[in-house]
Amino acid sequence: MGLTRGRFTASLAVLVVGAIVLAVAAAAATVPPKYQSGLKVAADATYAPNEFIASNGKTVVGMDADLAKAIGGVLHVKVTMVNARFDTIIPGLQSGKYDLGMSSFTDTKAREKVVDFVTYFSAGTSFYGKAGGTTIGSLGALCGHTVGVESGTTQQTDATAQKATCKKAGKPSVTVSVFPDQNGANLSLSSGRVQVAMADSPVAAYQVKQSKGQFMLMGKPYGTAPYGIAIPKKSGLAQPVLSAVKTLMQNGTYAKILKKWNIQEGAIQSPKLNGATS
Repeated sequence: MGLTRGRFTASLAVLVVGAIVLAVAAAAATVPPKYQSGLKVAADATYAPNEFIASNGKTVVGMDADLAKAIGGVLHVKVTMVNARFDTIIPGLQSGKYDLGMSSFTDTKAREKVVDFVTYFSAGTSFYGKAGGTTIGSLGALCGHTVGVESGTTQQTDATAQKATCKKAGKPSVTVSVFPDQNGANLSLSSGRVQVAMADSPVAAYQVKQSKGQFMLMGKPYGTAPYGIAIPKKSGLAQPVLSAVKTLMQNGTYAKILKKWNIQEGAIQSPKLNGATS
């Protein structure tokens, strides 16, 4: 009985490996000819640990960079990471400047009108501020305070909407300071120009950890939603990228990348094409 079970297990393992090999080959075969020479992937490298600049001052590293390269491996194409301002990436995809955007994009219905998304992660928004300073743990608590956000993010949208909500309720307004990148928001917080900053939950947690006690997380994350790989409409890349992400989840590469950056809590099980929840 034990020998039979062993043979069965071994056969099953061979079948699984064989299926993954076939999936890789199938995904690579569906890449449109114009992209087979390589993919230019844009990321705003100010959003550690998801994307940031390495110590050499030029290489884009992080979870998204690792995942982009792994996707390229599955599709048998070279991946070149490009550092770009967050709010220029989607326009860059539309104009053909970039082939993919992997920059912690929340997949939203509004963004799906202009690009396609393949979901691959889940994150919410967190508040963080100076340790011992003003405690703001929710959007409602922003009334009468100053907040730093990155341009083009869901955090900018939420903070701006809350500003109107506070005004409508007869409460003090929210002063929303918008910066070209997350580094600007972090600097404004450390210098006291704003009382609180907002960022995706893994990024906020990383910034607090790196601050060595200067910053603290406040409240609980809200608005958990999927991240998506941004893809130009009608490019022919959506299905190959979706297949590649599924393959990386099946062969264990995806889990290893998240573990490397200590963000396993954001793992998802089933990637989707245009899986926005709001």
